[in-house]
Amino acid sequence: MFGFSEMGIELVTTLIFIVMCLLLVIGIPLAFLTGLIATLLAVGWFSPDILPMIVNRVYGFMTSYSLLAVPMFVLMASLLDKTGIAKDLYNAMWLTTRKFRTGVALQTVLIGVFLAAMSGIIGGETVLLGLLALPQMLRLGYDKNLAIGTVVASGALGTMVPPSIVLIIYGLVASVSIGDLFTASFIPAFMLAAMYILYIIIRGKLNPAMLPDIPDEERNRPISKEERKKARIDIALPAMIALLVLGSIYGGIASVTEAAAVGVIAVLLVSIYRKELNLTIVKEASYTTMQTCGMIMWIGIGAYILVGVYNLVGGNHFVESLLVGSGLPPIGIILIMMLILFVLGLFLDWIGIAMLTMPIFVPIVQNLGFDPIWFGVLFCVNMQVSFLSPPFGPAAFYLHSVAPEGIELVDIFKSVLPFILIQIILLTLLIVFPDIALFLVK
Repeated sequence: MFGFSEMGIELVTTLIFIVMCLLLVIGIPLAFLTGLIATLLAVGWFSPDILPMIVNRVYGFMTSYSLLAVPMFVLMASLLDKTGIAKDLYNAMWLTTRKFRTGVALQTVLIGVFLAAMSGIIGGETVLLGLLALPQMLRLGYDKNLAIGTVVASGALGTMVPPSIVLIIYGLVASVSIGDLFTASFIPAFMLAAMYILYIIIRGKLNPAMLPDIPDEERNRPISKEERKKARIDIALPAMIALLVLGSIYGGIASVTEAAAVGVIAVLLVSIYRKELNLTIVKEASYTTMQTCGMIMWIGIGAYILVGVYNLVGGNHFVESLLVGSGLPPIGIILIMMLILFVLGLFLDWIGIAMLTMPIFVPIVQNLGFDPIWFGVLFCVNMQVSFLSPPFGPAAFYLHSVAPEGIELVDIFKSVLPFILIQIILLTLLIVFPDIALFLVK
């Protein structure tokens, strides 16, 4: 038809890249441009008779059982966002950290871990911390850059902390155990949170002016029995939700999909206990879930088709020969992949990156003798960087949407640079010492 097969895979690959860049620049959504390019490539390389195969490929992707975990976790995050569970958790933890100058900053990191362990959705966590933590940190007198960086980095921990949606999508695309991915990411995720905490403490020691002076009346204010009781309940309920979700997975009681449903039921029961559940909250949470999952599905469908057609015309063998034939050692090829993911992360959504690159990268990783579970953890850390990196770091835009007046995007991107460096340090450690990720899986 269009004679693509006569052009050769090298020229077609270059053409696909150029067209994708042009369409992205003019504002065409990634989901639609990938589907369009895939359809043109399939018809141009083969014939219109190939189109039913594309439909079958989409059907296979959409009917994957493990994919059901995504709307369940998104719904759980939406319910947490609409109710006061997360807000009361934040206020309860303030009672235990109020005596320390780093208290609110450390509390913010811990709340980020809590929220990530309950839902694994990044946008909601960043917005929530932006509404709760950032105004209080600025009011108390924290350095603006330290406060902003802490909030953004903590809100993005959902990329790493199980049950991460990023890990679920990677597991589906790479055809590896999602449970093993959760187990492998457990230590690196908490290492990252610990590194954030260590950075905040060291930064405060080196420059005490960045931390607030806690007023004596606040530091020494007695806490009533009622406040203590409420605080214990407000901490115990979210901890129970996280324990039910992760405990059922790690204990072998439930699959990831089943654990996601357990999490939704747990949040609903906690909301009923707190007398917060009503029809309005359910409707709003359901609408947010459909909106988010619709975006994920369309991006996934477009990228899934494009990669399928590209591999069918020999694109995967071309990329493999390009990387393996470069003469680099295996670890050098891994570093090149990390660099490609980092560059793509500056411009594309993580879902599109996973769908476009992992079907090509993972077989190469396996042929080089590396564990795809380990590579999945590397991918998640890399996506952590992309969530914070300029010019299109999503976490920065999430925070900017709710940030107090006077905080601009340039302030946010400047503030996250030390945390990006911490993420790169963790990525380096994982590459040099793979057992950090694989220790619990073995």
